[in-house]
Amino acid sequence: PRLQRRRGRAVSVRRQPRKRAAFEPLAVPGERNPRMRRPAATVAGGVLVLLRALSGAVWGAAVLFGLPPWLRAFAGFANGDNTIPAEDTIEDLGLSTETFIGVLIVVFLVQLVFGILLLWGSNAARVIVMIVSTISIVAAFVSWWNVGDEITVGTTLVTLALDILVLLALSSRDAAAYARRNDRRV
Repeated sequence: PRLQRRRGRAVSVRRQPRKRAAFEPLAVPGERNPRMRRPAATVAGGVLVLLRALSGAVWGAAVLFGLPPWLRAFAGFANGDNTIPAEDTIEDLGLSTETFIGVLIVVFLVQLVFGILLLWGSNAARVIVMIVSTISIVAAFVSWWNVGDEITVGTTLVTLALDILVLLALSSRDAAAYARRNDRRV
């Protein structure tokens, strides 16, 4: 640091104040390590994708078979208004039963496969899941902003929360390093 005389004393003068950066600096890629242990962020991301698949299957079963009265009452309590919500039916969705079941099974299996691929450390699966989660979060926001759809326990709160948590877990440096551990370009 430069020293400058002020009132007879030597005072340190810095040209720029020391600030903490508001962003993370670019990380230097580590060396290739195929035996890297699976980080907690990757496990959390994979488990959350599997939970998302399970929550979709539970929702589908609720639409197909209806919720028991005690569970509908619990959903009303969780929404905060203590009213028992109306049941969703397949007729409300405008689909035939076969189409609904087919779409539900395909979505469930795709999420199941991506959850397993994430746990195995697939970088392509990690990136695709992050993109889909981002699209889902943006769609929920646009639906709330333009249409006025409420985000409640009975509607999209669970899936939105899982998407945000998946995005946070899979975008961490540890998850990215684990997914790229076998990459020859690193």
